[in-house]
Amino acid sequence: MAPALAQQIANELGVSMGHVHLNVADPAAHQRLWIEHFDAVAVEHEGIRGIRLPRLFLLFRQQEPKGGFQGAVMEHFGLKVRNTAEVVERWRAAGLTVQAEFTGAEGFPNAYLLFPDNMRLEIQQDEALQVIGEGHHLHYFLVSDHLALRQWYADVFGASLGKRGRIDSADLPEKMNLSFTAPRIASELTGSLGRVIDHIAFEVRDLEAFCAQLAAKGVKFDVPYGRSAELGVPSATLTDPSGVVIELTEGLAL
Repeated sequence: MAPALAQQIANELGVSMGHVHLNVADPAAHQRLWIEHFDAVAVEHEGIRGIRLPRLFLLFRQQEPKGGFQGAVMEHFGLKVRNTAEVVERWRAAGLTVQAEFTGAEGFPNAYLLFPDNMRLEIQQDEALQVIGEGHHLHYFLVSDHLALRQWYADVFGASLGKRGRIDSADLPEKMNLSFTAPRIASELTGSLGRVIDHIAFEVRDLEAFCAQLAAKGVKFDVPYGRSAELGVPSATLTDPSGVVIELTEGLAL
């Protein structure tokens, strides 16, 4: 069953958060973990398994990833959870790896959980939540000027600049935070294509006109506006200056 279409809140450019597309060896195993530990809703779109949580939509492509979170610019994404300790306890009880427990950038109990295919998820406690978990942030790790990349997302997609605790960030409607970590020492960081987090996606109102506007500004597309053979909706694909692949869709709503 495809995700039910809903009226999304978009910014002034017609852009809102779409989905995160993962390459995984066993989509059913990933889907099951999200359902069992976070009460996610199973979805299927064009034969692709996925899950929905409030403010998070994941799709799982059955494909061995080229790499996990280590050395990736798009290092991980994050959830808010009602109780970090309870999620951690259930994760460990299932024989799964909790990589770290720590106080996060916003001063709350956080933890890193490892999924199959070496996918890393950050969880952050928010006791006011009415659900077990909801989407929170995408985290970019960089060795070059992180503020320039943040500004690029503001200029191209209308993201609102701000801070997430001590982290420079930007926000898109449906309340998805884009977090940009300051330059760090690393031998090499790679883009997202082919890795466990293959690409992120933004949902765009009147996508054809939006793509024409971006092209007029000099933005280059990897795949121009057309109908996605994989998703069956209007789409286009580009790559940000850090190497993270971004798919733009219209009609693939949360």
